Amino acid sequence: MECRLDNYTCRKVAWLALVALTVSSGVNAQNPDARRWPVHSTDRPRPPVIQPGPAGPLVPPPSDAVLLFDGRDLAGWSRQDGSPARWTVSDGSVEIAPGTGDIISRRSFGDMQLHIEWAAPAVVRGEGQGRGNSGIFLGRYYELQVLDSYRNDTYADGQAGAMYGQTPPLVNAMRPPGEWNTFDVVFHRPRFNADGSLARPARLAAWHNGVLIHDNTEFTGRTVHMREAEYSPHPDRQPILLQDHGDRVRYRSIWVRELE
Repeated sequence: MECRLDNYTCRKVAWLALVALTVSSGVNAQNPDARRWPVHSTDRPRPPVIQPGPAGPLVPPPSDAVLLFDGRDLAGWSRQDGSPARWTVSDGSVEIAPGTGDIISRRSFGDMQLHIEWAAPAVVRGEGQGRGNSGIFLGRYYELQVLDSYRNDTYADGQAGAMYGQTPPLVNAMRPPGEWNTFDVVFHRPRFNADGSLARPARLAAWHNGVLIHDNTEFTGRTVHMREAEYSPHPDRQPILLQDHGDRVRYRSIWVRELE
């Protein structure tokens, strides 16, 4: 359509139209790429690979942190049905016992800072999503992907550090199999109106091995598999969930600082 106004007014009208289209179509303004690609598209560009540097020694949690795993037992965790967690604790870490199910923290959180360290199995088996797969679900429903993405190609929104099925990490900062990786996360839960409609999406800032991989990026909804995410209301405070995906991934040094 031809614009018959002056150039400034034409540009302003076009900009307002673009904003209106973005809002009405539900595109994440902080992450305009979020809905450009189909979920798990293998054509989506992979994040660039970088070398994050060697892992350092364990750092004690800050004085105001809630320690969820101290390297000795799983007292702070349970299965989803409330029964004791059945993963294996040894040498200061906890290893997934495949087939025993996901585990959740006994404490629930809203806005939080999370520190968690994880290692894919040293012996490489499988490829793609079948290699060192697990997941960290913040607010129970919003997954930060755990995967052995070291020289292991898979769809961009499913590699290590991805907001699974939604947004790839900015870079692939993975260390080799068997080595410890660190996620440092700032998570802000979604806000819902009294009628259950979404007031503000959940959002995430995250660092993988000290490298920024998400910069206040919005979740487009609850994590789901092979379809577009959407929101539905849930309690403000939820546990953290660690996923049993059938691989012997290890975790250690898990602590949270509450931000609400």
